[in-house]
This record gives sequence, C-alpha cells and structure tokens, in this order.
Amino acid sequence: MSRIGKRPIEIPSGVKVAFSDSILKVNGPKGALSRKVMDGVALEISDNAIVVERLDNGLKARSAHGLTRTLINNMMLGVTKGFEKSLEISGVGYRAEAKGDVLNLSLGYSHPVNFALPTGIEVEVDKMTKILVKGIDKELVGQTAAKIRSFRSPEPYKGKGIKYSDEKILRKAGKTGKK
Repeated sequence: MSRIGKRPIEIPSGVKVAFSDSILKVNGPKGALSRKVMDGVALEISDNAIVVERLDNGLKARSAHGLTRTLINNMMLGVTKGFEKSLEISGVGYRAEAKGDVLNLSLGYSHPVNFALPTGIEVEVDKMTKILVKGIDKELVGQTAAKIRSFRSPEPYKGKGIKYSDEKILRKAGKTGKK
C-alpha cells in the first residue's frame, strides 16, 4: 500500500465536495476546482474526510493511489489558502510590470515580452524585480512561473535572468588570460 495514499484527506470547514461521474468538484472560499479521478482508484467521502482506495493491486491502480490522494489534497489547500511562487529578476535594465492580465517584461531583447496570464492566475510585481505568481491551482501556478522563467533563464556567468527566489545559481569562472 502507498503510505501517502492511505492517509485520509481532511475536508476543511467552508469547503464543499461533490463527486459524480468520476469528476471531483471542490468549492471553497477562494474558488472552485474540478478534476477527473484516475481509473483504478475509488473515493470514499464522509462528512469531514476523503479516503482514496485502490480497486485492485494492478500496476496502474498502485501508481495512481498516492498521486490521486496528493492531487485531491492540493485541491483542498488551493481553495482554502491558495498557492504562490516567487520569482526574482536580476540584470541591468531587466524589469517587469503588470497591467491587468498581461505581464510586460523587459529582458534585454530588442522587443518587450508581453505575457498574457492564464485565467485564475494573478501576478504582483514589487520594485519591478520581484514577481509573485498566485492562484488556487498548484499545477497552473507552477507552470506559469516556469513559463515566465523560460523567457530569460539565469545564465551561469553573471547570473542575469529570471530565477525562483529560493533557487541557487551555480556560477562558472570566466575566462582567464594567458601570461
């Protein structure tokens, strides 16, 4: 049995859960999420907890057991607290600006980069060098942060580019001249 999959998922107060036709819908104070439950697992929903159970011991059911539990737990956390990723921009003249649902980035290219934010994602820009990506869907927040980072990944010599705030950049030594 999966150690993660065996643990019950607590349903926080103020969260409503509905399950029909293998689609789980979760409504909470921050919004609503829905997800199709994988084949090979079944959900047992009580008043204050959800338990994920395997239907058989096949490879597909075993691999889906812990993953399904984690995805449902992320849905519960998302509709109650939300998720956020923090990015930092370093480099002379590199900056960001949020206008509505578009993030404008100046990253040293000959043109500005205008990134249209997906629905359900909010971006806050602090001091034009710190970007905070917020949302209720953990996958979408991570995917959006990775897309923003991909516009100018940090380079190893000076560290210029967009990096996660907790990311460490391995620096390389520059060229040394012969003497």
